[in-house]
Amino acid sequence: MFDYAKAFRVDGKVALVSGGARGLGAEMCRALAQGGAAVLVTDVLEKEARGVVEELKASGAHADFLKLDVTAESQWEEAVGTATRKLGGLDVLVNNAGIETMQFLTETSVEEFRRILDINVTGTFLGCKHAVRAMRPGGAAGKGGSIINLSSIAGLIGVTALGAYNASKGAVRILTKSVAVECGQLKTGIRCNSIHPGVVWTDMGRHFLQNFVDLKLVPDLATAESSFKAAHPIGEFGQPRDIASATLFLASDASRWITGSEMVVDGGYTAT
Repeated sequence: MFDYAKAFRVDGKVALVSGGARGLGAEMCRALAQGGAAVLVTDVLEKEARGVVEELKASGAHADFLKLDVTAESQWEEAVGTATRKLGGLDVLVNNAGIETMQFLTETSVEEFRRILDINVTGTFLGCKHAVRAMRPGGAAGKGGSIINLSSIAGLIGVTALGAYNASKGAVRILTKSVAVECGQLKTGIRCNSIHPGVVWTDMGRHFLQNFVDLKLVPDLATAESSFKAAHPIGEFGQPRDIASATLFLASDASRWITGSEMVVDGGYTAT
């Protein structure tokens, strides 16, 4: 009989999480560690990321930290090498690092547009590139694996004042499909999927709502909160654990036949 309980675990796997210092990234690290994985927590925020590592170690997990600027290819090479050398392999990559700024299209500078694409898209591309090199047959890890790219519902629908962010998350969505198809056809044993959160109650989520006030699209924060909460048919904002649970599923063997897919975790926002 197939062992479903075991399939949903990630015991013995090694996971690398970018942007793991706080918010969704930190919760994903917790979920993967609780599921049985060794976790390399990476971020440019060293103090916060080391705090996550100490928390994981205190719970009995195998974890380590490495500073990672996702736009720097040499640092990605170091991160993947650290995972394979110090933690024993690489089975899961979570491309979570990203930034979001809100500006009307006419007020967005080309420099800011490029910065958002560089972090959100180039950073994801570099993560995929070097994870595939390590995970594929003959690579430093060589056992295949799962790549999970954090997109957004903003990669599926347009949002006022989010032109650059929309463009970046739409690019992550299609890049994910390209990686999935290529890895499948080349028989690498690597799956690649994207997660598309709705509004999640984190510092980033609260900042997102405040931006609507600052841009005078709504009169106050209470209005922004009530309007966006009502836009989620399930009736509430998401919590970090909702996205972390989806990540854990895609990292596990329970999702072995899922690749090139979009996991929309948005409380029904895009269903309306």
